Amino acid sequence: MKVVGITTQQEVYVGSRDRNFRINEFLIISDPYQGDLMGEVVEAKTYNRYIPLSIHGDLADSSVIESLKAIGYNIEEDTIYIAKIRLLNEALYPIETGSDIRIPSFQEVKDLMVQSRAEEGLVLGVIKNTDQMVEDMEEQYKDLLYTFEEGKLMEQRDIPYIFNIRDMHQYPHIGVFGGSGSGKSFGLRVILEELMKLSIPTIVLDPHFEMDFSETESYMTEEMAKIYEDKFKCLQVGFHTGVRFEDLSAQDIKNLLDASGTLTDSMSNVVDILFKRNDSYNSFSNRLKMLTEAQEEGSLDRIDARIADATSDLEREGWQKRKEIYLSYDKTCPYSSVRGIIWRLHRLNNEGIFSKDIKPIEEGLHMGKLIVIQGSTRILQVFSTYLLNNLYRKRRDYKDALYKQTTADYFPPFIIVTDEAHNFAPKGYDSPSKSILKEISQEGRKYGSFLILATQRPTLLDETITAQLNTKFIFRTVRASDIQTIKEETDITEEESRRLPYLRTGDVFISQASMGRTIFSRIRAAITTSPHTENPFDELKNKVEEEDGKFLEIIKDKLPINGNDFLNVIKEIEEETGLTYPIKFFEEKLDYLVEKGHIKKEKTPFFNVYR
Repeated sequence: MKVVGITTQQEVYVGSRDRNFRINEFLIISDPYQGDLMGEVVEAKTYNRYIPLSIHGDLADSSVIESLKAIGYNIEEDTIYIAKIRLLNEALYPIETGSDIRIPSFQEVKDLMVQSRAEEGLVLGVIKNTDQMVEDMEEQYKDLLYTFEEGKLMEQRDIPYIFNIRDMHQYPHIGVFGGSGSGKSFGLRVILEELMKLSIPTIVLDPHFEMDFSETESYMTEEMAKIYEDKFKCLQVGFHTGVRFEDLSAQDIKNLLDASGTLTDSMSNVVDILFKRNDSYNSFSNRLKMLTEAQEEGSLDRIDARIADATSDLEREGWQKRKEIYLSYDKTCPYSSVRGIIWRLHRLNNEGIFSKDIKPIEEGLHMGKLIVIQGSTRILQVFSTYLLNNLYRKRRDYKDALYKQTTADYFPPFIIVTDEAHNFAPKGYDSPSKSILKEISQEGRKYGSFLILATQRPTLLDETITAQLNTKFIFRTVRASDIQTIKEETDITEEESRRLPYLRTGDVFISQASMGRTIFSRIRAAITTSPHTENPFDELKNKVEEEDGKFLEIIKDKLPINGNDFLNVIKEIEEETGLTYPIKFFEEKLDYLVEKGHIKKEKTPFFNVYR
């Protein structure tokens, strides 16, 4: 293997007669004047004399061809392997043409590729095309994981990719990008498994109800998943967790109401005026309701008339209270705005937002657990606005108190993870959760709060937040606008961007600021699996077979069934099982079983007989 052609300080062409090159593999150039220089293959091509192709321009420039001839290659007879290598660090001078190329040893690339020990970092996968360097790799880096390829588990053959979680203090926040079916959610699951392994407090916003870690992948043993049993907790908004109304401030109320439906300035003013600190849901709701009822009367005279006409002391006191509220707030709180607040408040209450509190989440984070918050996208937008503001403030208050040498309750550092992140922090318009995510993206590093945001559409994610994602996992991406965004936000090369639409599921480019470059990896096999992995067509088939089996079991003792005796048979079934079948439907079910070959149908002159 030799350097050929005209060289630069950044890129060289290399040629070989007997060794093919692989994209993203690492090679060392032995320059006689500058010493050993590490480079990565960014293009690899082969020329064979049996394939009619003009190699001038199509394969490489004429200087490369002339160099190959000069060092003894017969380009008319030999199969020629040519690669373009980009140096990891720019050389002082252009590389000497004719320099030898060799494969590096593990020790030569260790500092470049291994950023952390396995027990201290996230073991996420393998660095592709590094198998030729593993012979002298230390034992602690061997047999750490399996990859899933060609429908089966494969033992680790390459150098492991271990993400150094400690680097997030300097290079915060992670983005996970990839189209549908690219392995994005699969990769996110592996990241979460590793966070649980290290007992790092984590909050996951899960709009798809898929981040459950209680089920094991079919190719793993049941024991392997048990390591996560006590390390995560799934909580549904409105059932297991919610907002304690008495803990809310006026701003919290406005954030929640705005998530339920956009607030006007007038509505915002109504909350500021009518909400009192430590209000309960009922006290605030009743105050709003009494004001609207008084406003609907239209004047003080009519309210006084209602007081005078009251048939009981309780009714009289109620209208007296309404009059006081009306006198205090009618001028500053328009009827339509108050009605808008009532509608939004009732909507949140009906969804169970105010039925619980966030204490289970706080307790879980203090114990180093991964807390999965489940609900629809809209509910999560509403709830996360309050939750993230609350938790971030507690963490921030604790860190500020340390600096000021005052006292504050300890609150641990934590990571926020969400799929479909463009719904929570969209580009081009505001959403309730966007402001807190943007604040954490810009300032969270100082306080120990970090983001891991996954999305199919990075173009739709807020640009300020995207710019703060110092590590990006880029799975298969097809849309040109998304590829363009990725190129702008990472150091991914033109050649690598052209490969993005064709990546295999689970293959990923990792652009990591702490490493200073993009590496090509494959995510390891997940130990747990999503509850939604069953193919919907398999589900349909299994359900039909199950229903058929149940019906066959019910009628088995009734066979043969005569066509003129359906009514009696149906009556018997109803008495035995409680199930009722209309005659037409019962006959159709029997015909369906005949079609499937489970029973036979005989035609007689008077009726059909099912046996």
